[in-house]
Amino acid sequence: MSTEDNKSLVRRFYQEIDAGNLDAMDELVADDYIDHHPPPFQASPGREGLKESFRLFWDATPGTHRIEDQIAEGDKVVTRLTATGVHRGDLPGAPATGNPMNMTAVVIHRIENGRLAEKWSDKDELGLVQQIGIIPPLSGPAE
Repeated sequence: MSTEDNKSLVRRFYQEIDAGNLDAMDELVADDYIDHHPPPFQASPGREGLKESFRLFWDATPGTHRIEDQIAEGDKVVTRLTATGVHRGDLPGAPATGNPMNMTAVVIHRIENGRLAEKWSDKDELGLVQQIGIIPPLSGPAE
């Protein structure tokens, strides 16, 4: 696959997630998918664990992903994105608040045989847990 094909695969991945079409993961994601930065709760390994995680997030925080930038080289695609949604349902350790959510992330996917095989990510998790009330926002600098 070309780097443009790889970028298109990653874009489609986020489009299918936003549509709630987790069955598309069977086509887009390798069975033995490795998430090097999984969510902070127990999930099965591989593609099934990814589907479990997205199902939980889809039910609790419906929203969308907006791709800001993508860079590809070889078998890797780097995507800078913004995820938005509403905390409508319970997440592990975080009862529903109804609060809007906005999280930025940089995600690296490795593609193998036309499917997503590995993922590394750096997300604004501190901002997210503040938005859904797990921890209070940080106060400004001391005067």
